[in-house]
Amino acid sequence: MATLTSQDSTAQARVYFQTPPGTEDTEVVQKQGRVTVKYDRKELRKRLNLEEWIIEQLTDLYDCEEEEIPELEIDVDELLDMPTDGDRASRVKVLLVDCYKPTDAFVTALLEKVKGLQKLSTPPKKNEKSPP
Repeated sequence: MATLTSQDSTAQARVYFQTPPGTEDTEVVQKQGRVTVKYDRKELRKRLNLEEWIIEQLTDLYDCEEEEIPELEIDVDELLDMPTDGDRASRVKVLLVDCYKPTDAFVTALLEKVKGLQKLSTPPKKNEKSPP
């Protein structure tokens, strides 16, 4: 719950967050920790590194800051679902159609990086069995 207070008109407003009654800080931390355990941490780290690399490359390709990169979504799982590298390359090139710089080096490097990744899926719930 957030509470907004202002003591006088010259002071800036402050927002204070209150922990709901009966909830301890350790309980919240434990719940957050369980989420990442369900996924392979190493794979999540690879994904994060890839995402950071993509953002860095796009800022270079579009000659802009991260916030100014055109709205485009490179979905790694979608690329992994495609049967061939040619299909993957075509999809990425379609996404980068507005880029005025050559994108072939980026596409080639991206496809190399994607090869080492596994498709992430939501882990099955405790009552469900994973597919064979």
